[in-house]
Amino acid sequence: MKYWSLLLLLCPLLAPAAPVLVAEVDKGQDELVIPYRMYRLDNGLTLILNQDDSDPLVHVEMTYHVGSAREEPDQTGFAHFFEHMMFQGSKHVGDQEHFRLINEAGGTMNGTTNQDRTNYFQTVPANHLEKVLWLEADRMGFLLEAVSQRKFEIQRDTVKNERAQRVDNQPYGLVGERMGELLYPRDHPYSWQPIGYVEDLDRVDVNDLKAFFLRWYGPNNATLVISGDFDVDQTLAWVDQYFGPIPAGPAVARAEPRPARLEQSRYQTLEDPRIRLPMLYVSYPTVHLGHEQEAALDVLANVLGGGKSSLLYQQLVESGKAVGAGASHYCAELACTFSIWAYANPSRDGSLAGLQQEIDRIIAAIHERGIDADDVDKAVTQLRAELILGLDSSQGKARQLALGQVLKDDPLYVINAWRQLAATTPADVRAVYGQYLQDKPRASLSVVPRGKTEWQAAEPDYRTPERQLPERDHIDELPLREVVDSFDRSRMPEAGAPVQVRVPALWRHTLDNNIQLLGTLNDEIPVVSVILSLPGGQRAEVEGEEGLAALTAAMMNQGTARLTNGEFSEALERLGASVNVRSGFYTNLVEVTSLTENLAQTLALVEELLFSPGLREQDFELVKARMLEGMAQSRHQPSWLAQHGFRKLMYGDTRMGQPDDGRPETVARLTLAQVKDFYERFYNPANGHVIVAGDLAPEQAREAFAFLGRWQGEAAELPPVRVASQPARGGIYVVDVPGAVQSALRIGRRALPLDATGPFFHANLMNFNLGGNFNSRINQNLREDKGFTYGANSFFTGNRDAGVFVVATDVRGDVTASAIENILAEFARFKAEGPNPAELSYLRSSYSQQDALAYETLSQKAGFLLQLAMMELSPDYLSEQQRIVAAIDGVRLTEVAGQWLKPDDMVIVVVGDKAKLEKSLAQLNLPVQDLTID
Repeated sequence: MKYWSLLLLLCPLLAPAAPVLVAEVDKGQDELVIPYRMYRLDNGLTLILNQDDSDPLVHVEMTYHVGSAREEPDQTGFAHFFEHMMFQGSKHVGDQEHFRLINEAGGTMNGTTNQDRTNYFQTVPANHLEKVLWLEADRMGFLLEAVSQRKFEIQRDTVKNERAQRVDNQPYGLVGERMGELLYPRDHPYSWQPIGYVEDLDRVDVNDLKAFFLRWYGPNNATLVISGDFDVDQTLAWVDQYFGPIPAGPAVARAEPRPARLEQSRYQTLEDPRIRLPMLYVSYPTVHLGHEQEAALDVLANVLGGGKSSLLYQQLVESGKAVGAGASHYCAELACTFSIWAYANPSRDGSLAGLQQEIDRIIAAIHERGIDADDVDKAVTQLRAELILGLDSSQGKARQLALGQVLKDDPLYVINAWRQLAATTPADVRAVYGQYLQDKPRASLSVVPRGKTEWQAAEPDYRTPERQLPERDHIDELPLREVVDSFDRSRMPEAGAPVQVRVPALWRHTLDNNIQLLGTLNDEIPVVSVILSLPGGQRAEVEGEEGLAALTAAMMNQGTARLTNGEFSEALERLGASVNVRSGFYTNLVEVTSLTENLAQTLALVEELLFSPGLREQDFELVKARMLEGMAQSRHQPSWLAQHGFRKLMYGDTRMGQPDDGRPETVARLTLAQVKDFYERFYNPANGHVIVAGDLAPEQAREAFAFLGRWQGEAAELPPVRVASQPARGGIYVVDVPGAVQSALRIGRRALPLDATGPFFHANLMNFNLGGNFNSRINQNLREDKGFTYGANSFFTGNRDAGVFVVATDVRGDVTASAIENILAEFARFKAEGPNPAELSYLRSSYSQQDALAYETLSQKAGFLLQLAMMELSPDYLSEQQRIVAAIDGVRLTEVAGQWLKPDDMVIVVVGDKAKLEKSLAQLNLPVQDLTID
């Protein structure tokens, strides 16, 4: 009782006063400034406002300065667990209503937890801002009145499912946990992961969780950031009304930095039955967030392993000694680590000992190589480009402001850290190299397939101390913070007048060779996003060449005849640009992002790549070997096995029934001559599309892309797409993964080809309430009601020629049969009854408002234009969609459900431990067969 009395003394009730302006930053000449006004309420809440009326939306981000680092060593996972509980309703908001209200408004929302903070964020049409503030305030001030033992149990199961899906059942999923234990002592808060240990969650009850809320979830430990289109005075009044009466929580002191300290190197080995590629992960302790040496260490990480031009990539990956390699300097509030990782090639030599020697040699060689001004300049340019791209959305700006304020009391901390980086000298980088890496102790984890300990880098010499779990005192009484209001908080605010959605203004032009140029001008940030869409892709492959499109795209990413892969990558990095080539089903895509000031130089490199690619023999052998190893590793991934098992059963041996990158036996036979021939035929821009979004006027674009018209050669001739009927009958198909702790499920059938306003669109409207959003029937049943899964959804997906309907989820292994039974029962109910009136209203509201969020970023704009081009649509198809949504009724949606939701037609793929599942699956009285994935 003394503890809770002290809490009350630390939380005096204050008479609320209007928010007080405490800081203001205006837009300067430098594009790396986020203008804001910062206010503080009497209860300690920090409010940051960033106005931006370029899009009719607002982003609201509430960040609490509590992550897993605030937990006790025997109460791990609490911060993340509480993130889940914050979505379970509050005193004036019903169960699951927070998600429903945001989705109904056409918005998006989520929350995340890391070591240092927990954030909750929503992006909604601007007319729903007051409602979002009401929701956030209600869970800050009134959450505990709605917390129950049942909700606690369900969310505990959900968190366990999340850990199983993301950690225990994932290849390399335990690496983060093991590295934390290897680097830090048991009492250091970074020695455990935010997901926590299951045993800790099993030891606590709902009152322990309530105590965590009362300690850390006060307004004085929170920062509220609002970015977007809003009226400042009105917003201040709303914040004052909804948050002002909430009393402050206990005082929260800043945690002192506590970097790891190693007296000598430590080595451990992790046997992972879910991997093929051995991995070496090495970490050196360094400083903490905001330390004066942080910037120099960032530059060093860039030089050592920051991209394809880095030392590790060039000397390990390009030589074939590793399948992948990189380095980073990750900084958190209390400690930073300099980490290096590399994947060995088991087909060549799976031993990590040789790889460790190579890494040590590369690190040691920096002493002779040195660090020069070019190294610093390249890192500065890359980070500047990344920062500018981060200003492309209200969420990006809000996230930067929140992170800086919460962790460093500086909303512009991220930008100011870049300025520190820009002032870094080569001597600074050489100094941190000598102080933190050269001949310094490190933590080294060898991750090897089960039974392959002979591949470890060194004999394990460090045993992680056992966890000491003391007896816990049961908490009986919990004083709640009393909120005294002068208004009726139970009344949810109404939305304001509907916003006016502005579809990007388009311009068109036709270049020589019938190349269609389609663009939109947007100068919010000095960046241009480009997509070159060239006819070809997987549909152009002939039988026996499946995977050639992906292999050719990978080879196109290997530089030009003049520039090696490393030289080409370095040239782009010095421009702050990126170029990526990939293949789709119908097209080969070249994706380009460039600062406007460097667009001419970037496109000169693109022209060189398209007209004179390297396509070298030595590159080909390495790229194909890496591709084959990647394919082998993917077959250890449960979600991949489920996805491609389902795809095989839907489309058979046609191209659509095979993985995008083909089959290993086919790819192994492909030759460089075939790659060169595919390039000559299907990297021809004729009849292609150029999509341009960003800071480039139409006349500038016409001039910039005129070089494409100089391509010589005949336009590509494409074969018709072969579409076979579904070869698989309804029933259960089991992919055996012995020891799997979860089952990956895919349940569905062949359905419809893609369209914008026809049957496919109608089918997705039907699916919205079945499995198309968080509050849908399937997700609510499996996740929120029963705790079977971390999440479940259903959707129609396809291309212009064919499509499928599918439910996707990962469930606890012991409830696999029950989950299948529940999904099929939901099909039967929805097929018979269709949506109820409330669900129909929910659908209409969500669809009618979601376009307000659809065109904010350059990538969204470019994607919209690409969709118009690929599907030959006019922008007015959006209006037709809205007319369909407004007119659709329950009868029509029930008819659609009747067409696609027949339980007996469903193909059910189960990826899990067959020995544990056979008996329960047999009780479903459905045909059960084994399924083998090539």
